[in-house]
Amino acid sequence: METNQKELKYLSIITGVYVGALVLVPSMASKFISLGPFTMVASTLVFPITFIANDVLTEVYGYSRSRKVIWTGLACQMFAAIMYWVIKLLPAPDFWHNQAAYETILGAAPRIAVASLSAYFFGEFANSVVLSKMKYTQAAKRGIFQAWRFVASTIVGEAVDSIVFAGIAFTGVVAFNEVIVTIVTIWAVKVLYEIVALPFSMRFSNWLKSVEQVDYVDQPNITNYNPFAVFFSKPKAKAIEVGTSGQMAESSQN
Repeated sequence: METNQKELKYLSIITGVYVGALVLVPSMASKFISLGPFTMVASTLVFPITFIANDVLTEVYGYSRSRKVIWTGLACQMFAAIMYWVIKLLPAPDFWHNQAAYETILGAAPRIAVASLSAYFFGEFANSVVLSKMKYTQAAKRGIFQAWRFVASTIVGEAVDSIVFAGIAFTGVVAFNEVIVTIVTIWAVKVLYEIVALPFSMRFSNWLKSVEQVDYVDQPNITNYNPFAVFFSKPKAKAIEVGTSGQMAESSQN
């Protein structure tokens, strides 16, 4: 059955949650919080939600759909950043005295903005590609296999995200050893977040498979994993659809 012929009831809802969490991240990055011995930016508690949503999207709908959602999130985050910047530049009336507060919360420095967008791009795609290929290798098995591909993809994706963000944002600004400590800390917290969320993310993805009647397994030998492939036409990539009976049949995705 063609992907486009299916009525995907919940894809738009998950996309909305994903984009909403992503757009919140920059505004929360301006506050540091302390949880026991850990000190981190508040966005660390929100950003992993995007990786969990990405896991669910790739697990259920396949890499092609996930890729479109990742680009949608990136476009929305860039739009928000541009609008925050434009509003910062617009003149304010004499009675408004909160310009400094606005710039502190929403006026991210260009270097931080570039670091955030770059980390998001590389981290999310790394996460999706790893999960997609692992699902194929594991023949879409559930249980401990599904849990491992969720965690493993997050380990890789969050590592890429943390290294890219800290490398761009802090290199040359703070001591090298502090950059390493920051990378390891935020990576560990995000991976732990994924592990704690596993009971929910696994049950939710399997519930989606049953109600959507969709469970795609990308075939790495013919799937185009180029992130930019969404912008140009290409032949439809084959995927394997796992039915409720457990039988596998070829399907296609754009």
